[in-house]
Amino acid sequence: MSFLMKAAACTRQLVHKTPLLLQQQVRQLNLLEFQSKDLLQKYGVAIQQFKVLDNSNSDAEIVKTFECPEYVVKAQILAGGRGKGTFDNGFKGGVHITSNKSDVLSLSKQMIGHRLITKQTPKSGILVNKVMVARSVNITRETYLCILLDREHNGPVLIASPAGGMDIEAVAEETPEKLLTVPLDIGKPIPEATLIKVAKFLEFKGDTVQRCAEEIQKLYTFFKAVDAVQIEINPLAETDKGEVISVDAKLNFDDNAQFRQKDIFAMDITEEEADPREVEAAKYNLNYVAMDGNIGCLVNGAGLAMATMDIIQLNGGSPANFLDVGGGVNEAQVAKAFEILTADPKVKGILVNVFGGIVNCATIANGIVAASKKLKLNVPLVVRLEGTNVDKAREILKNSGLPIQTASDLDDAAQKSVAALN
Repeated sequence: MSFLMKAAACTRQLVHKTPLLLQQQVRQLNLLEFQSKDLLQKYGVAIQQFKVLDNSNSDAEIVKTFECPEYVVKAQILAGGRGKGTFDNGFKGGVHITSNKSDVLSLSKQMIGHRLITKQTPKSGILVNKVMVARSVNITRETYLCILLDREHNGPVLIASPAGGMDIEAVAEETPEKLLTVPLDIGKPIPEATLIKVAKFLEFKGDTVQRCAEEIQKLYTFFKAVDAVQIEINPLAETDKGEVISVDAKLNFDDNAQFRQKDIFAMDITEEEADPREVEAAKYNLNYVAMDGNIGCLVNGAGLAMATMDIIQLNGGSPANFLDVGGGVNEAQVAKAFEILTADPKVKGILVNVFGGIVNCATIANGIVAASKKLKLNVPLVVRLEGTNVDKAREILKNSGLPIQTASDLDDAAQKSVAALN
C-alpha cells in the first residue's frame, strides 16, 4: 500500500476514534455528517439538499416545507455502520429511505433521544440528538476524490479514482492503475488542464467533465480556506440528471489552526459523544481510551502503551484503559491521570510503565506519590521506571512509605500486576 493510502486510512481511523487516534498531544476535530455538508455548501460545493431535525417544535414545519421525491433519514452520530445498527428501543436501522413525507417525522422520533448501537460504537451505543433528512439522489456512478497534506510531496496532493464507493485501500492494493496522484501548489488554484485531466480519469464524459472540474476546484479552495489536512469525498457521484455531487465527506483539520478556525472548532461534538473521562483527560493533554479490563495503565508514549497492554494480556491479565501521558508530562498531569484511572470502578490494580527519555522519571515518581496520598489509593500499584533520573525516582518511591511494588522490566511489571489481583 502506498504511503498516501496509509495516510488516508490513518486519518479515517482517527475520526472513528480507534486506538490509533492516540497521537501524543493531538486532539482531532470531529464533525457530524450534516456539519460537514453545511461547511461544503458554504463554499459552493454541490451536495444533496438537507435539513436537520432535533425533536423540537419546529421539526414539523421543517419537514412540511422540504419537498423531495424521496427522502433519506439518517441518524447523526460519530460512527459508521449506522444503516445496520439497532436502537436501544428496538428500532432497527439508523438510515432509512422513504418517498412518503409523513414517514419522515415518525422515523426521526424513533431515532432521536435513543442510543444507536453499531459495530463501531460502545456496547451501550451512542445517543442520537439530531437526524439529517436529505434529498435522495439517483446515483449512476461513484468516484473517489481525496486532497491531503503529504509529507513526501511537502504539500497538498490530490488522489482520484473512478472506483468510488468502496474501500480505497483495496483499490490501491488490487488495481493501482485506477489511482491518480497529483501534487498541488498550495499557493495557486489547480490549473484548468489538470482539472480536466482528473475529471476524465474519473471517467466523466460530455458536460459532466466541466462540472466535475469545477467541483474539484471548489473542494481545493475549501481545503485551503479551512486549514484542512484531508478532505475525502467518497463517493463523488454522478446522478441520473448529470449532477456531480459530493455525497459523503470526511474532513480533518489542522489542530494548530484552531485559533484561525474558531467557528469550525466550536462545532466539535466530541464532548457530547465521548466518555467523560476521555474529555477530562484531553483537557490535561492526556490521551485516554477506556477498555473492558481491570488493570489501569499509565504509560508514556503510544507505542509503549500498546506494548504494555499486550504484555498484560500475555500474562493473563486484562487492561482497563489506554492512558498515554506523553513526553512533556508534569506532576499535575500524573495526579490527574491517577484520578481518571481510579474513577473507573472496574480498575482493581494500576501498572505504571515509564521509559524516561524526554520525561524525567523523578517527576513521574513525585506525581505518583502525591496522587496516591491524595486519593488514598487502595488498589495494588506496580511501577516500572527506566531512563532519565531513574535512581532518584526509585529512591522517592522507596521513601514514600506507600505499598508500591517496583519492577525491573516490563514483563516483571505485568506479572506482578496480574499476581496482585489474584
